[in-house]
Amino acid sequence: MTTLTREHFAELDRQDPLAGFREQFDLPPGHIYLNGNSLGVLPKAAKARAREVVEQEWGQGLIRSWNSADWIHIPRRVGDKIAGLIGAAAGEVVVADSTSVNLFKLAAAAVELRPGRSKILSEPGNFPTDLYILQGLERFQHGRVRLNTVHRNEILDAIDEDTALVVLTHVHYKSGAMFDMAAITQRAHDKGALVLWDLSHSTGAVPLALNRVGADFAIGCGYKYLNGGPGAPGFLFVAERHQAQLQQPLSGWFGHADSFAMRDDYEPAPGIERTLCGTTPVVGASLLEVGVDIMVSADMEQVRTKSLQMGELFIALVEQRLGPYGFGLVSSKDPAVRGSQVSLRHEQEGFAIMQALIARNIIGDFRAPDILRFGFTPLYLRYVDLWDCVDALADIMATAEWDRPEFKRLTAVT
Repeated sequence: MTTLTREHFAELDRQDPLAGFREQFDLPPGHIYLNGNSLGVLPKAAKARAREVVEQEWGQGLIRSWNSADWIHIPRRVGDKIAGLIGAAAGEVVVADSTSVNLFKLAAAAVELRPGRSKILSEPGNFPTDLYILQGLERFQHGRVRLNTVHRNEILDAIDEDTALVVLTHVHYKSGAMFDMAAITQRAHDKGALVLWDLSHSTGAVPLALNRVGADFAIGCGYKYLNGGPGAPGFLFVAERHQAQLQQPLSGWFGHADSFAMRDDYEPAPGIERTLCGTTPVVGASLLEVGVDIMVSADMEQVRTKSLQMGELFIALVEQRLGPYGFGLVSSKDPAVRGSQVSLRHEQEGFAIMQALIARNIIGDFRAPDILRFGFTPLYLRYVDLWDCVDALADIMATAEWDRPEFKRLTAVT
């Protein structure tokens, strides 16, 4: 392969059709941010929107803003926008609660749609909260359903006539490995099972087509590629064909057919609103809408093309510059099965290496026991950022800069 140079990367930036989006984000000067797969960057417009919501809608409008500022319809309004990013229809997505709460609601509802079946299927090493929530559901069901985990290469064969629900993360949080959504969904349906996809590392990063593949349910978060801010509310998808039968367990007043009738008995709303529970987190949902609006204005095919090119170039740079230093490639070189990140392994000093890199304002993250993650967010990441990141890594390794005490002290968040 031709030796790569920084000028090659700079030329790609000059030709990048997405380059203009970078100006919409408030990136700290002198920083390279490769962690948008964990927490997205602040959109500049979110600052003005936050002031508007807090100072005007809340401060001046007070409770009237549920009507005058249309707070009441935020879950559906923002949900319909997200629907366009994930291949769903209007009325199939709402913004509500957290990813974990939404997973519990939909998983519990899904197993009720498949009475007599006792198996929930997932993979070991799925994102921890997904497994924890499913374990909690298993306990609440008092053994009526059980969680089974099998290696990702065995998922298709493990789906059988006793499977009620398959729960998988479309793009794996550690490796970036991407499941064949269409094949798994089809296999589940052939066996009479349902599928719930976690799209937290997919939405805004890879093109999705939930309705085209016949997906049943999905959840996702708002603070990664959608740039909704820390703790932004999550979203959930329920295919229209399931909505009338769906009975979710957290039957709060926002999911009622007539919330302000204030009746004692619960009557679920007729459509996707029945998946709502409590009061909408208005400030968080309003800021999420800013990030979603930016994302929906981009061409997802261009986003994916840039993401894949960045991944291929990053891998090539790692092989070109970091060969002697003990790094292993965790992510696949096959673009068809790789999300918008590249993960490396360093068995001895992965955490310290990442801390040394962060000290240079080049921000990725570490996942135990030995994974260094680098996320590619095409709307604000430049090609030269990849060069500068690997160049810094090479220097950190050559000088053993990572071997400083302050880089080996564990932090609460890695």
